[in-house]
Amino acid sequence: MNKLTHEKRVQVINLLVEGNSMRATARIADVAFNTVAKLFIETAKVCAEYQDKAFRNLTCKRLQLDEIWSFVYAKAKNVPDEKRGQAGDVWTWVAIDADSKLVPSWRIGSRDGATACEFVADLASRLANRVQITSDGHRPYLEAVEKAFGGEVDFAQLIKIYGETVEGQKRYSPAECIGAKKSKVVGNPDLCCVSTSFVERQNLTMRMSIRRFTRLTNAFSKKIENHAHSVALHYMHYNFVRIHKTLRVSPAMAAGVTDRLWTIGDIVRIVEESEAKSN
Repeated sequence: MNKLTHEKRVQVINLLVEGNSMRATARIADVAFNTVAKLFIETAKVCAEYQDKAFRNLTCKRLQLDEIWSFVYAKAKNVPDEKRGQAGDVWTWVAIDADSKLVPSWRIGSRDGATACEFVADLASRLANRVQITSDGHRPYLEAVEKAFGGEVDFAQLIKIYGETVEGQKRYSPAECIGAKKSKVVGNPDLCCVSTSFVERQNLTMRMSIRRFTRLTNAFSKKIENHAHSVALHYMHYNFVRIHKTLRVSPAMAAGVTDRLWTIGDIVRIVEESEAKSN
């Protein structure tokens, strides 16, 4: 990896964040697959560390929470006995600032109470003030928010009501949403702002931008570690490099985390700086 030029590294990372698999990236950039893999892992680790340090004392006002499904190695029903606990269904828990569209916190794990508590506790540690939080009706959020915030939060859930799934519908067609109920949980949330639309749209962005999340392909993650790396790299690009079409700046700029628009070259530079320190 150290033999790659700065420009070639930029090309490889740019291909990865735009939804290409590692093998496709290797073919397009004309570099070895193992070289792509090493650069991907090293860059993702640096991106995760950088965002962990940068997203502190945030002044968010409204946050939306949700989870998105994927799988590692095999879907749950096909996981062999020797891979139990290391493969199968995996969920990415995501928090998005409804105003700046910044994603300050995410968590990879199961769709259970323990992961919910870890996720919300991490989110709470990054905030400088009281916020309004909206989640879907997933019950683990109730305990997680209470443990992390106590009564110092305005929390509501948007509970969607679904009709029956019609037999013969397409495999991935969700049941029709026939209504939604806004439920106040803690504090005094503004019911006019109770929504999960932005975080649900972010879920689509993930599926479009991270090849591992694309359905009906063989590009899914084979290791949970690389699955987590792909999410960290995606959010570095999304938060700092990608211009939000409505805001006309990056989410990190809108949130006051940075005063300029980053490039892929800037991401590669912090990786190179990290390498220089370790050598």
